[in-house]
Amino acid sequence: MTTVNLQYYAQMREQAGSSGEKLTTQAGSLRELYDELRTRHGFSLPADALKVAVNTQFSDWSRALDEGDTVVFIPPVAGG
Repeated sequence: MTTVNLQYYAQMREQAGSSGEKLTTQAGSLRELYDELRTRHGFSLPADALKVAVNTQFSDWSRALDEGDTVVFIPPVAGG
């Protein structure tokens, strides 16, 4: 089990009902973590539509989680 800090923005913050949380997970990778969160919070965006950062660095979805990581899933930005 690994405990990570999660931060949510935009649509994901609305769907989670929170701007972040601390979560203890059995997920072994960022993709597994996101799959768990989609089930938990009903996130509608597929992983391929997001960027992911760990400890302020963009990361690959296959990256393993380390105790205390801060993970941010970054939804697409709309603008004009």
